[in-house]
This record gives sequence, C-alpha cells and structure tokens, in this order.
Amino acid sequence: MRHTPLLLTVFLAAAPLAARAQGILDPQGPVAAGERQILFNSLGIMLAIVIPTIVAILAVGFWYRASNSRARYLPDFNHSDRLEVLVWSIPLMTVLLVGGVAWLGAHELDPRKALPSNVKPVTVQVVSLDWKWLFIYPDEGIASVNHLTIPVGRPVSFELTSAGVMNSFFVPQLGGQIYTMSGMLTRLQLQADHAGTYRGMSAQFSGDGFADMHFDVDAVEAGNFAHWVETARSKGSSLDASTYAHLSKPSAGIAPVTYRAVTPGLFGSILAAEQQHEDICTRTSMRAER
Repeated sequence: MRHTPLLLTVFLAAAPLAARAQGILDPQGPVAAGERQILFNSLGIMLAIVIPTIVAILAVGFWYRASNSRARYLPDFNHSDRLEVLVWSIPLMTVLLVGGVAWLGAHELDPRKALPSNVKPVTVQVVSLDWKWLFIYPDEGIASVNHLTIPVGRPVSFELTSAGVMNSFFVPQLGGQIYTMSGMLTRLQLQADHAGTYRGMSAQFSGDGFADMHFDVDAVEAGNFAHWVETARSKGSSLDASTYAHLSKPSAGIAPVTYRAVTPGLFGSILAAEQQHEDICTRTSMRAER
C-alpha cells in the first residue's frame, strides 16, 4: 500500500500516451486530423461551462464557511435577474458554439467529399464478411483479405458494402468510421500522410468472430505500392465467383491473403445479390404481416 500513490501517478501519466498510440489523438491523415481538431474545439468550448461551475462550487463553499462572519444568510432570497442571465447565457452559448463546430465539421469532413489532391485517388471496394474484410482494387485487378495497402499522400476512395450483418469500418489514425450494410453502398475518403502500419478494425459487434475482425493498413511510398501490386499479380489464386462463395462462409481468424486477379464486376455482383436478397426478405415480411 505504501507504493499506491506512486503507482497511481505513473498510471495517470501513462494513460494519455496509451490513448495516443494507434488512436484518434495520433492522426496520420487529413481526415483524422480534422476529426481531432473538432474534438479539441468541442472540449475547449464545453470547459467554458465546466470550469466556472467547479470554481463557483469551491468559491461558494469557501465563502459560506462557518468561520466567515461576513457571509450573510438570506432565507427570503428567491430570484435574481443577473443570476438568471448568467445561468442561461453560458449553456446557451455552449450549445450554439458546439453545434456550429459540429455543423461545419460535418460538411468539411463529409465522407463522400473528395479530398483535395493533384493525383487520381486509389479506388478500394470493401466487403465486410463474417468475420473478415475483403478489399478489392478494381483498377489494379487484385484483391486482399484482412490486409490493406495504400500509397502515402494519395487519396483513397472507398466503396463499402456488407455481405452479412451490419458492420463498421474504422481506421482510427486515418479517420472515418462508417457503416457497411447489406444491399447498400456507402462511401469514404481517406488519406495517409506518413508511411507506417495502422490498425483497422470493426467498430460494430457482429457475432462470434467480431474480436478477429481487424486488419493492418500499410501506408507505403508510391514506388513500393506499385511493387506490391506487381507482386500480388504474380502469385496466388484468382478471386472468382466460386472462390468468393467459399470465402463468404462464416470464419474467423483468417490470415491475410492476396488474389492475383479478380473477376470484373464482382463487387457489383455482391451488391446486387444482397439487394435482391433484401427485396425478397422485405416482400416475405410484408406477406407475413398481412
């Protein structure tokens, strides 16, 4: 017990570092940096009401202590226009300012909004499966499972859907958590400004294998990205309809794998099949309700 204060001090000092590592407080791209700025701005605005409230509580307790003979007890006091203005104006300004920050940020960081760049974005089609992630590079004609490679300094345009239950795609250091839904297409724009390996994950509980739905994002220089594409094209198997049918079966803890070729239009076929399945389920449900 003698070392408890020391251990507590060490823990409190290390906590911010743990939160920063591989998290939203350590952004590695413009979207994540913008999201962190919104977080800091909102926090600063809300502290404008939190800090004065704490100070007021301490001040009132100190002023009305038993030993202070100057403090007056006013049992008949019930209203003050000045206090009313003070009590309501600060929360109102807080709500307006936080709302303004959120509104501006929502438009500036719209996931469908293209990132400013002089180079063409890399298109990646994402399919969340039970319980793994499929990444298709339509322009390069390759695909990978549970591993994503992107070039540094070049926007990445994601098209996302789900071939199972609803899920959530999230790379904290690059920003942009977005849902994947069966039969629906969502879009997301991200960019890595620095080379490195970043952790991606599912942020939506989706069943038994949810804990294994994570992947590494390797942000590499343009030359290394081109080399990775050529290497992927030279080995491995092709991702066709039969391979996808096997891949889509529920499984967890799948090791990363690449496919040297992808059947053209596979992503669209997956999306269309899920839309048809959703339509059938909807019609069946409507008949049952009748």
